Amino acid sequence: MVKKAPRRTAERILESTLELFNRFGEPNVSTTAISAELGISPGNLYYHYPAKDELVNVLFSRYEAALNELLDAAESVRDVEDAWFFLHTLFELIWQYRFLYRDLNDLLSRNRRLETHFQTLLGRKTQALRTLLSGMERTGALHLGGRDAGSMATSMVVVLTYWLSFEYVSDPRHALEPESAQSALLRGAHHVLDLLMPYLEDSQRDHLQVLSGAYSTQALAA
Repeated sequence: MVKKAPRRTAERILESTLELFNRFGEPNVSTTAISAELGISPGNLYYHYPAKDELVNVLFSRYEAALNELLDAAESVRDVEDAWFFLHTLFELIWQYRFLYRDLNDLLSRNRRLETHFQTLLGRKTQALRTLLSGMERTGALHLGGRDAGSMATSMVVVLTYWLSFEYVSDPRHALEPESAQSALLRGAHHVLDLLMPYLEDSQRDHLQVLSGAYSTQALAA
């Protein structure tokens, strides 16, 4: 029982840190603010995580592991509905760790580990989306013709990576608040798939419009 208490405290620290980073942005949250939020001493926080960068790195490792697992699911995408679900799930994960994207340039300039690992993640995302495109082409849901799949995958990754930044610039006071999550994620998934619209088979294009309309209605109702 003695060994479990530190693990519980460490987990509470991570949960509170993630919430504060997401709400206020990593540069605006000090370790003092984190310890105050938890009602523990700065020394107790330091015992578990001696520096704020260590908190960032642990949270990023969790995000990285979850993302790598999710990207493997790209192999099972065969049509627009599969792609919609895959992308929406991907955006949900990005939203869960949105501080990484909100403060991306600042974090990469200060944290060498994030700089190198994020480059790897970009490559993994691009490869996963190439796999998604190939699967849809094989089933006839998508016809890229002469367009390079790698270029299309890169364009999709650009939207995935910077969508939340666009949302934040559009409405800094509300865009990254929890109540905005559903609408922001839906818009992001829609705009990524919208890149494929000219290349979709007719029935798939119609189905994408139906999906977008149905989910947008649900988001407004919520």
